[in-house]
Amino acid sequence: MRKIRKGDDVVVVAGKDKGKRGHVTRVVSSERIIVEGVNIVKRHTKGNPQMNVPGGIIDKEAPLHVSNVMVFNPGLGKGDRVGINVLDDGKKVRVFKSNGENVDV
Repeated sequence: MRKIRKGDDVVVVAGKDKGKRGHVTRVVSSERIIVEGVNIVKRHTKGNPQMNVPGGIIDKEAPLHVSNVMVFNPGLGKGDRVGINVLDDGKKVRVFKSNGENVDV
């Protein structure tokens, strides 16, 4: 079970965008995610007149390593670690480590 999923609200805790918040838009691999509005890089693209695609410099989001983000805990107002609890029926749920509340509400 992944501790960070698509749609989670996260806070960047390391790197050039430290302190920024955003939503996870895509999980690229088990260790890399793309966060909306964070880790913006410039991509130089060549135009293709036959396909009517203009060239130029495009800003896009690059993947971040999951160790550089924490799931935002609205109860605390800051990032928090996430653990996994197994319920009585065998179902796994994500919980915040600090107060034990469910992440998926």
